[in-house]
Amino acid sequence: MNNTVETIKTIMMRRSIRKFENTPVTEAQIKILLEAAMNAPSAGDGRPWHFVVVTDRARLDALADALDEGKPMFKQAQAAILVCLDESLEKFKGFGPQDCACAAQNLHLAAHDMGLGSVWIAVIGVPPRVAGCRNILGVPENITPFAIFPLGRPAEKLSAEFRYDQSRVHTDRW
Repeated sequence: MNNTVETIKTIMMRRSIRKFENTPVTEAQIKILLEAAMNAPSAGDGRPWHFVVVTDRARLDALADALDEGKPMFKQAQAAILVCLDESLEKFKGFGPQDCACAAQNLHLAAHDMGLGSVWIAVIGVPPRVAGCRNILGVPENITPFAIFPLGRPAEKLSAEFRYDQSRVHTDRW
């Protein structure tokens, strides 16, 4: 099978996983996820991101309690990766959130492709989540927590969903 088909298969099969087995996520797997994230496109090749890797059980449990008064999936997750925006690295002001979204999507798709489960939890623009990440993970004030991904071997199997909706497509004009 060629790479194009594999990429599309990964996109179409990916699901948000919120239940995890008690199987460690390895350092090698985390490095591949970070490599995929950092290979994302960014405006002017600014790469305005930083990543916080969390493997410490106490910190993962603390994140469960700090984000929205409880995200229990962190208590099952074997790791998490927080994508952060560093506006000082933006080559074109204001494009950083789009750049971080590209990095986050690469990370999310790579996790699925590697047989890991994850769910995208938006942090940017949600004050309690930003505060929770700053408090638990020590994110400095000049860096903005963007999105966090709990990670682990899936303990649930969700079937693929076909979400194409022709009514949302407008050709040549609205």
